[in-house]
Amino acid sequence: MSPRADLSFPPLMAGLPLSGAQDPFERACAQAALGCDAGLVAYNLGADTLRAALVLAPEVPLRAAMAMLPTCGVGFQNALGALAPPEVAVHLEWGGAIRVNGASCGRLRAAASSADPEAVPDWLVIGLEVSWMPPDPEAPGATPDATGLIAEGCAELDPGHLLESWARHTLVWINRIEDVDASGRAALHTDWRALAHGLGEEIVQPWRGEALSGTFLGVDEDFGMLLRQGTETRLLPLTGLLEENT
Repeated sequence: MSPRADLSFPPLMAGLPLSGAQDPFERACAQAALGCDAGLVAYNLGADTLRAALVLAPEVPLRAAMAMLPTCGVGFQNALGALAPPEVAVHLEWGGAIRVNGASCGRLRAAASSADPEAVPDWLVIGLEVSWMPPDPEAPGATPDATGLIAEGCAELDPGHLLESWARHTLVWINRIEDVDASGRAALHTDWRALAHGLGEEIVQPWRGEALSGTFLGVDEDFGMLLRQGTETRLLPLTGLLEENT
């Protein structure tokens, strides 16, 4: 699919269309490191996958700024919910994976200028990847835990419209949680918990090269995972999900 330059983004956002094998996440990180304005949305509307990345300029320490990861996840659920048939259900894994009707269908990822949780980063990039096609379109039942939007009743959905909707809904949430009172952040917690995959259940969480088993109890105020292992509860901060930027 060739890049589209006619997408309409909300005020303070600007699109950067890419094509071929160009990775929007890598490009957004490179542009951010060069000092581009916040609100840049790099995107690549491939035939099989929608990929995009949003550049942000946080004004709070990284541990709090990482709330943009679940913010973008709730924004995606709101966007797909507004465009897809009502039977299409979206759930969010704490680690960034996106599930549609129970199966893996994409992910969110993050990178920042600094990994120091207490420092205010110069920039933060949140990447979005959504599978349009299932891993094996000829035999979708062969991969029951992985799917694509076309296989879930979204064949009529335009990738560009979904990307525009994601940008709009995400910006609404960003504005809400940046209000001076705490109501927006509380609302984000409430909406995210309703979408959280595995909450209250026994899970296996990949973490810094390990696979941690335990009960997913919930999250702290900065969306760090509370994982109960035996008689102890461990806190996994969202900053531990950051990818190294090159």
